[in-house]
Amino acid sequence: MAAGISQDMTADLLVIGGGIHGCSAALHAALRGMRVVVFEKDTVARHASGVNAGGVRKLGRHVAEIPLSLHSMSIWNRIADFLDDDCGFQPAPQIKVAETEEELDTLRERVAELNGLGYTHEVILDRKTMRGHLPAVAEHCVGALASLQDGFAQPYQTTFAFQRKGIEKGVRFLENTPVDRVFKTGKDWKVVAGGQTFTGRFVLNCAGAWGGEIARQIGDHAPVSAYAPMMIVTERVRPFCDAVVGATGRPLSFKQMPNGTVVIGGGRPGIPDPATNRTHMQMAQLRHSAQTAIDIFPIMRGAQIVRSWAGIEGLMPDGIPVIGPALHAEGAFHSFGFSAHGFQLGPGVGDIVAELIATGRTQAPIAPFSVGRFSQVSTKPNEELS
Repeated sequence: MAAGISQDMTADLLVIGGGIHGCSAALHAALRGMRVVVFEKDTVARHASGVNAGGVRKLGRHVAEIPLSLHSMSIWNRIADFLDDDCGFQPAPQIKVAETEEELDTLRERVAELNGLGYTHEVILDRKTMRGHLPAVAEHCVGALASLQDGFAQPYQTTFAFQRKGIEKGVRFLENTPVDRVFKTGKDWKVVAGGQTFTGRFVLNCAGAWGGEIARQIGDHAPVSAYAPMMIVTERVRPFCDAVVGATGRPLSFKQMPNGTVVIGGGRPGIPDPATNRTHMQMAQLRHSAQTAIDIFPIMRGAQIVRSWAGIEGLMPDGIPVIGPALHAEGAFHSFGFSAHGFQLGPGVGDIVAELIATGRTQAPIAPFSVGRFSQVSTKPNEELS
């Protein structure tokens, strides 16, 4: 222990960001015997991790993400036992509807590609089979792509469950504690937050839309931008859909909750203001979301919108996250930029990142997510001034 640093100012791992990825990685690291401190500039689940659509999907993943998604699904399927909280997780088909034969052909090509790689979780539904799952779907829809063993969960509840279990295992969470500076001294990492300096063997950047600045201080270039996917919740309507539904040719995420309300999203953006933690709705874009829902499910015509919102998410230029070690700064790691589809990945990626930090290796194929894909010229991490 460094001279002048009290025991509660040191840890094995310093995690920056209290979303689902930060909370999951912290818990999994603690389960591997590490002392962990999590810094959250606001409160746990304040941003994307608490306000997303809650889809627990393998469907439609970037090919590089599929192994991570499958691993994460193995945790989701035992989430209640793992966290002592069911997280509102409900198994449900995830179905992407085709509105034209051309769209259905692209879905068939997708299945052929995945089958060639050995993945069989996505299947084509013909018109009749699709209607068996979605009896209220519009007549013009011709078929669908489906992953029948997916689901959905409650984002806020899930992220808090990871936090509670982390606390039980000794993780220290410092909320309303923004990180001012990250730098390295010798083999140790320092995080300046809340007017104090914390020391750790390792640092993990889970800062979401704010992860680019943390990456810069670590010595990496990560061109993350702020993104604000908008969501709608309607009044309660009679039960008609027990799947999570998307569309092939236009943005849509659609599901009916157990209480009868319908949650509609799909990525149409509001305007994010990460400097103030605020988002601004774009009503014209929101109308497109509502119209798409009506086009796919005519039963929604006339349903009243109860509320809408947008959270702040980190978006990468290529649409996949940054996961893995810093380029040239030993002991620093990243897990951010999940580009509006990171919720399902949270349990599994947290496990993989914790394994990598604790043991120095992982069998998970994370090379495609390296921060190095954005960096032609590396920089040195911040170092303590002499």
